[in-house]
Amino acid sequence: MRIAIASDHAAYDLKTVLADWLREQGHDVIDLGPDTADRVDYPDYGYRLAEAVADGRAERGIALCGSGIGISIAVNRHPAARCALVSDPYSAALSREHNDANVLAMGARLIGEDMAKACVTSFLVGDFAGGRHGPRVDKLSNPPQMETSR
Repeated sequence: MRIAIASDHAAYDLKTVLADWLREQGHDVIDLGPDTADRVDYPDYGYRLAEAVADGRAERGIALCGSGIGISIAVNRHPAARCALVSDPYSAALSREHNDANVLAMGARLIGEDMAKACVTSFLVGDFAGGRHGPRVDKLSNPPQMETSR
């Protein structure tokens, strides 16, 4: 599978570990940075990752920052991205099964390497169930017009 991965400085070490591990597993990894642990802004890397998944350069993405929250918000700004912030393998599996997530986010300060690998494994092997979930997922990229109260 072709997987894009990106992080901020707080998750640089975990990104490096996961990218190497994914390559060992036989995946084609697109490392979108950063290339060092120097301070960077997570939105820049989240946007890069979302674009790589949206334009088809990657089938799936992995987004990492200190908590996972900021970069997941950045990724989800793109209408073609469905980024799920997880901390356990079951949530990672459900993100695929129910939400057709195409990007997995994790917090490097909150999750260890072994748990991160378990989450990535569940995410990569999971399939979208479709069915009743299909119309819901469609709404994520095409939200209905919201009425505004005045």
